[in-house]
Amino acid sequence: MPKQPVRVHIFNQSYSIVAEDAREAEEIAHQIDELMTTIAGRAGSGDVARVAVLACFHLADRLRTAEKQLAEVGSQSERMAEKLEEVLG
Repeated sequence: MPKQPVRVHIFNQSYSIVAEDAREAEEIAHQIDELMTTIAGRAGSGDVARVAVLACFHLADRLRTAEKQLAEVGSQSERMAEKLEEVLG
């Protein structure tokens, strides 16, 4: 699928990005906008840079958690494959 320009709105700002899937890019932008709005409300700060850094930290934490879970699933899968090989083998 060729990349196409997409206009998204995040935290009261418009951004032009290039994406393979415009709908997915818009959904991601919407999630980021909601996250930044929530953070701004809780932090009591409208400082865009501060809100953006806190949003990045939150997303990095979620990514790290997902990576750990994926690694654990991979380890479990390897152990199951080894056991299966022992039983069948």
